[in-house]
Amino acid sequence: MMSQHGHSLITAWPHRGSCHLYACTDLVGTGCEHDGVIYRNGQTFQPSCKYRCLCVNGAIGCVALCTESQPPLVWCQNPKRVKLPGRCCEQWICDEPRKTRKTAPRHVEARVVGNEVWQKNCVTQTTSWSTCSKTCGRGVSMRISNENDQCEMVKETRLCNIRPCDTDITKHIKPGKKCLNIYREEQAQNFTISGCVSKRAYRPKYCGVCTDERCCIPYKSKTIEVEFQCPNGAVFSWQLMWINACFCNLSCKNPNDIFAELERYYDHPEIMN
Repeated sequence: MMSQHGHSLITAWPHRGSCHLYACTDLVGTGCEHDGVIYRNGQTFQPSCKYRCLCVNGAIGCVALCTESQPPLVWCQNPKRVKLPGRCCEQWICDEPRKTRKTAPRHVEARVVGNEVWQKNCVTQTTSWSTCSKTCGRGVSMRISNENDQCEMVKETRLCNIRPCDTDITKHIKPGKKCLNIYREEQAQNFTISGCVSKRAYRPKYCGVCTDERCCIPYKSKTIEVEFQCPNGAVFSWQLMWINACFCNLSCKNPNDIFAELERYYDHPEIMN
């Protein structure tokens, strides 16, 4: 489902019209149907110029390509958002054809053409990635950025996995210690999404656990691009959070929700590179 207000929905229309031979959830590589069109598992498509969608095993996830953004923080006093010919998303323009503020930054050209699109004077704005949606297993995190050719504020999504759910990490804590900051599998493994397998194997770092009430969360991370191949030959890529370091010094009321009190610890922001 896609919001009229340009919001991104990660999992939409689960198995809608995609159940073949009366078996849905247990099939590997189930396709998707939207508006009478069948899409292969792993196939990326755009139902309109405002959305990009991905079929993953019968479920369709969509990311909005147009958002209700705020004007960039530049020198124009009277910004307007208008629909321009040949453009899908509305663009910010500067409605000051005859004057320029004296406070215009030095790096900005001091001449303003009437209704000039702001792309030439785009100030890059990117938020931090949001907290992973799950404390163990695969989740998603988001950010908003205008670092694109259209200078449009759009939502970006990446996969994340803070720690595996089916591994007892406490067994790896050294004697005399109460925490394990980083846990890592001994062997490199391929990532999988609904039967689609990453083209190469990875040995990622995960945040560990503590035997007391402390929690371990990502402290340094970066984003990598992982390419997946599906059994039917379809290929797609997905951004993924790659953890570099974690720290364990938070007190958690609920051991099953390590982010319950995260708002109290803004002095320890995650570092991304």
